[in-house]
Amino acid sequence: MSHPSSPVRRVSDWDFESLSALADEHGTPLYVLDTDRVRENYERFAGAFDDAHVMYAAKAHTGRAVLETLLDAGADIECAARGELQRAVAAGAEPNTLQYTAVNPPAADLDYAAELGAGYPGLTVTGGARDTFDRLEARGYDGRVAIRVNPGIGTGHHEKVATGKDAKFGIPYDEVPDLAAELRERFDLVGLHAHMGSGVLHDDLDDHCRAIGKVADLARDVGDGDLEFVDFGGGFGVPYHEDEEPLDMDVVAGKVSEAVGDLDATVKLEPGRYVVADAEVIVTRVNTVKETPETTVVGVDASLATLVRPAMFDAYHPIANVSAPERSEEAVSVGGPCCTSADVFCTDRPLPRPERGDRLAIGNAGAYGYELASHFHSQPRPAEVAVSGDEARVVRRRETMDDVTRVEREAQNFDDDDRLGDIRGESVGTEGQPE
Repeated sequence: MSHPSSPVRRVSDWDFESLSALADEHGTPLYVLDTDRVRENYERFAGAFDDAHVMYAAKAHTGRAVLETLLDAGADIECAARGELQRAVAAGAEPNTLQYTAVNPPAADLDYAAELGAGYPGLTVTGGARDTFDRLEARGYDGRVAIRVNPGIGTGHHEKVATGKDAKFGIPYDEVPDLAAELRERFDLVGLHAHMGSGVLHDDLDDHCRAIGKVADLARDVGDGDLEFVDFGGGFGVPYHEDEEPLDMDVVAGKVSEAVGDLDATVKLEPGRYVVADAEVIVTRVNTVKETPETTVVGVDASLATLVRPAMFDAYHPIANVSAPERSEEAVSVGGPCCTSADVFCTDRPLPRPERGDRLAIGNAGAYGYELASHFHSQPRPAEVAVSGDEARVVRRRETMDDVTRVEREAQNFDDDDRLGDIRGESVGTEGQPE
């Protein structure tokens, strides 16, 4: 399904017949992940930044198939939570290579990191608050740490991801030198870390590099000769809109190198979205077509519980009618079954006119797609199929209502089987198709 030489993969580049066949076999809504594309994106990025240490930011997509693909390709993993550390280890990551970026970490997260660090001293814990370092020390941890810096410059596609200027993230820039001197007495201070934002494309690149330069200057002030690395995070974006051009990573690498300047420390980078966004689509089935005076409403079985980014970030995701791409286009609004006006994937967008039973593909679903999926409206989460070449395998089965209610039933000893009998639907999206 992949186009190896292309720095961008549009939803129209997917094999529509294959997507329809997978939907027939596995039901909808369905996440379809191309692990070959994951590898290609990582290798393109790592090849452009051949002098840097490239780590994958697991929070973009922690699926086992993604982690195993990237570990096999030679990537190290950066984690932002205990669960991501555990999933990386389970996927085969060497714990001594992991980097844990703690953001207001719960006690259980720090407990796990301290325990893991005791057995694997190569683990690096990045803290963005003095409290975090105090809490680590209280747990007996005296190993490798890095300071997360707040450079005061945020970039990215939405204000909710402009972390570089959000007080939640990192130590204020001017406080870092004094904290570094203090931490050298208590831990093995090995690096500085910063993350400016997410979804950076051409318009944000200059500000992004300005922030990189500011962090590099700080590293020199702190004493970069005493630091093992300076980590400039990730944030490099991919084009979601059809008329947006992809980043030329060779050009980006040159700009980043110029912004960093001379630095007596290893440069680290943490791509997440760039690696996985265009490697996955959601296939969803049209169940309702309603003509109204304002628009034609197209109802599908995917929802904001399947993909929340349009509701959460006003994010644009390309959509294709994989069942009938040749039909004449009509402006339609596509939405899901949730009882909120936020459950809309597009409004008045030209699409080959959908009909009931058609399959639509929602593109660029690999980054923060399944990661943010929920049980809103008691919807079981969809299945995920990984494809590589002509092979396809289920890497997450479709949830059932038993999965949705299991922790509640187990806690309260409910036995819904006796109450519901044969009327309970065990899955969403697979029964009653086609109508």
